[in-house]
Order: sequence, then structure tokens, then C-alpha cells
Amino acid sequence: METNGEAARTLALVALLVGSVAPGAARASGWRGFGGDAQHTAASAVAAQPTEAVRWSTPVDLQPNYSGTSLLIHYGTPLVTRRNTVVIPVKTGATDGFQVEAHRADTGALVWTQTTDYTLPAHGWVPSLGITLTRRERLLIPGAGGTIYRRVLPDRAGALTTQRAFYGIQHYQANPTAFDNTVRISTPITADLHEVAYFGFVASDGAPLGLQSGIARITAGRGSAWTAAATAAGDNSIKKVAYNCAPALSKDETRLYVAVNDAPESGLGSGYLLALDSHTLAPLNRVRLKDVANPDKDALLPDDGTASPTVGPDGDVYFGVIENPPGANHLRGWLLHFDATLSEVKTPGAFGWDDTASIVPTSAVPSYTGSAPYLLMTKYNNYAEGGGDGVNKFAILDPNASMIDPISGATVMAEVLTVTAPTPDDDARDAQHPDAVKEWCINTGVVDPQTRSAVINNEDGFLYRWDFTTNTLAARVQLSAGLFEAYTPTLVGPDGTAFAISNGILFAVGQR
Repeated sequence: METNGEAARTLALVALLVGSVAPGAARASGWRGFGGDAQHTAASAVAAQPTEAVRWSTPVDLQPNYSGTSLLIHYGTPLVTRRNTVVIPVKTGATDGFQVEAHRADTGALVWTQTTDYTLPAHGWVPSLGITLTRRERLLIPGAGGTIYRRVLPDRAGALTTQRAFYGIQHYQANPTAFDNTVRISTPITADLHEVAYFGFVASDGAPLGLQSGIARITAGRGSAWTAAATAAGDNSIKKVAYNCAPALSKDETRLYVAVNDAPESGLGSGYLLALDSHTLAPLNRVRLKDVANPDKDALLPDDGTASPTVGPDGDVYFGVIENPPGANHLRGWLLHFDATLSEVKTPGAFGWDDTASIVPTSAVPSYTGSAPYLLMTKYNNYAEGGGDGVNKFAILDPNASMIDPISGATVMAEVLTVTAPTPDDDARDAQHPDAVKEWCINTGVVDPQTRSAVINNEDGFLYRWDFTTNTLAARVQLSAGLFEAYTPTLVGPDGTAFAISNGILFAVGQR
């Protein structure tokens, strides 16, 4: 880790790099965080390359901790810089331990490795290490004690790294052990256009400075702050931000959206979706998250998931929950839908858990004739183990139109397109489930408006391109032999390379 004395050399290198950027490369868009941006829209700014071959691969887990033949671990999303460097959070130990690696996107060659002293909170399924890139391409990495490491020039080895704390780095430096033992970041980091970072954290009893589990805001200078989850919700029963729930920002970045629950660490609870003032973390509004089919019951917010808010181009907010009781909707949950202020409940989606909806421009779906300004893409599994038929699908939905869901009987968003997974699930097929297929294994799927398609992965071990024009799985590439695993993201880098994770390995997919 370099010292501040190297700042002058770093600035000189920045100037050199800026001067040497090719005209097109400077404008190319990278993948900055969970869902690609602070609204989690998961839309690629460039056309994905043809889905023809694995170009390279690298582990994101050096010691996978299998449960039988299952891998119940959430991996943090890879990032891609504008200069086409892939930055990857890597789990190094069986139950804890992380480092961050940078690889060239074209060859996979290792550029640098940086360890982090971050440790996980108490958990069931292993949570993710949620790194992010700011607009100026400063890499933010969770560290011990609720701190963040800030690395400049993520495309180069030997870059300057500094450490920050939302409660004041001077407090951390005075007693690091006390903070390390009691305070841990528990969500991916989300950054705004001015390098302000937001994340959830858990604080054990006796944490220094009276810290309580909640939401943090950390800036490049003054203005860092935090608020307890119970205070933000106005409900003392609330314990924390739901694990792995990446905060989302409104397009104008004045509102911060985050979900909180009343479960103890690594539990199953209920709670609220909050809208906070992004500058002060003061509460603006809250909405109690309810089951769609049983509105007298609270929906459920488990910590063994990654569902995060998505903010649409019109400001509407979407968030996935589990139904109550579990299994009443075949474990599909619900995609709850609200206006920007969270004061109006709108038509929900039939599937919400564990998924973060992606935004689809209507121009990317030629067959669409409705009036919605945009559409949504979501997983649409119908789990055999949850009472469904095992016919697992992906769907494009119209947030402004409705239909009666044939499974629950609830009024839900209208289907525009659906595509069924292609591989028979021999473990689930029986007399009650003759058509069961492998489930879609994804928590945020990349939409490619330029080619009118999406790149999505499946538990059969293949990565597929879903063509919206023909409504077919037009191409596929095998990543692994397939297995039951926690859901993973897909993304596209500035040169059109697609990235997906299967069996603890990141695969770069593109042209032969």
C-alpha cells in the first residue's frame, strides 16, 4: 500500500494517461458497481460481442465452501473501468478473507492484487464483498471496522491507496481493534457522481462512539455521516439494513433508497423500504413492505439474498421481497413497485426474490406496442421445490400494464416476453413436474439495447444471449458443468466482452 508521499507521481501519471487516451476510449462506459450504476439499471452502454467463446477465466473464490454439491455464496459484482480493466473481488479463505484483483479485459492478464482486512458479519449464506468505482474511477473497497480503502488509477499497479471512516478516521486509528471487532460493512457500496459513498453496516453491542447498525455516508472530505436503521425507519424494532442490499440513488441523486429489516444478524425478518435525504440521511418517507396476495401480512426480507432497489427512468422504485408465508407464491416472492416518494403503491411483478430488476428500453423489444416509457427484465423462475411446476423462465414486463397472475391470482405487471430455460432438470422431473428445467441463476442481468438482447446465465452452466426480436435463446457458451449456487450477476465491458460467474469462477465471453 503506497503512502501519501507518492501523490505527486500519481498526479503526473494521471495527466500522462489522460493525454494518451484514444478518442473513443475516453467516452467508453465502464461497469461501476452493483447493477452497473447507482440506479442499478443493469444496461450496457455498448453492444455485447457475439456470445461465441470463453476468452479467459479466473477464480473469484480460492477456497469454495460447498454445502454438498451446492455453493451458497454471494459473490460481489466485478467492475470494468473505462479503460477496460476488470476489477474483481476475490474470496481467499474458506469462510472469510478477501482480496481485489485487476485483470486486462482482453487477455485476462493480472495487473495488480490488493488485499483487504475486511471481515464478514455473522451470516448464513456467505455475503458479498461489494466494491465500486466512482465517476472519476476511484476504486472503493470495504475494509475492517467499517472503513473504506480508496484506490486511485485502478488500471495501473502501484497506485495510491488511502483509508477513510464514516465516523472519522482519527477515531479508527486511535483504537482499530475496538472497531474491527464490532463494526462491519454489510452491503455493496454505492457511489454518486461526486464520489460520495453509501452503504449499510452492522455494529455489535458496545461498539465505540455509540455506533448502531445502520446506513453510512462517506465523502472525499467533510460531510460523512451515519444514521441508525431504527432511527431512519422511525421504528425501534428495526435492526439493520438487509444484508447485500445495495443502496440506490434517484437519478438526480437527492434521494437514497435502502431496505431495512427487524431480523437479528443473518436472519429472516420484515421491514421497510426507506427514502432518505442523500445529503443528510434524514428520513423522507418509508413504506412497510407487504405481501401482495396477503396484504395483511408483512413481506419477508431474508439476509440470504442480494435483492436491491432499482430506480426507473421515471423515478419509480422496484424492490424484491419474499412472500409470506414462504412458498405461498412458489418462493417467487414479489417485485414491489412504488413511485419516487414511496407514497404510492403501484402494480407489482409476479417474481421478486432473489432478483434486482433491469431496465429495458422499449426500442429494444420490437414486438412491444404499449405506452410504457420503458420495460423491466426479471427472473421468472417457478420453483418445483416451492410448489411450482419447475418451468423456469425469464421475463420482460410492462410496469404500466397489468394481468392476472395464473399462479397466485394476484394482479401483476403484464408479461411482454418470456423465455423458458432449455435444460431439463432431472433432479426435479417427476409425475408432478414433468417439464421442470434448470433455473436461471442470476441476481442482476445485463440488458444490451444495441443488439436488442440480454446476456443471462443458468444453473445448467451455460451463458445465454436472449434475443428480444426473435424471443429465442440465440446463442450459448458453456462456463461450467453447472451446479446449484447462489445467484450471480452478468455485465458487459467497454469492448463488448460479457462477464459471468459460475462455480466460483469469472468467465470473459465474446468473439472467438
